[in-house]
Amino acid sequence: MIKKMLLAAAALVVGAGLVASPSAYGAQNNAPARSAATAPAALRAAPQLVCTVNDNGVNFRGGPGTNYPVLGTVNRGQNINARGQEGSWLMGDLWGGPTGVWIHVAYLNC
Repeated sequence: MIKKMLLAAAALVVGAGLVASPSAYGAQNNAPARSAATAPAALRAAPQLVCTVNDNGVNFRGGPGTNYPVLGTVNRGQNINARGQEGSWLMGDLWGGPTGVWIHVAYLNC
């Protein structure tokens, strides 16, 4: 778990363009080092919930309900990174596919 958090923090640092530490430029930092447990919330990696579709021909929609348009279908084994839930509908990003789609929780194993 700590290894994943450190990798996520490193990805954030590299993504922000902060590749070299201040000590690489001769600066000294006398502040105590922070552990992952005391790091600011913005630097902590949020746990990622991954769900798997449990049936074939499952519709994914543009919103949390059958009154929203069907954007496509997925089959058993498709993974989705969960980002939120409203009632019995989960919103997330399909692996290798559209993002921000909604699937009813009856068709997911989380």
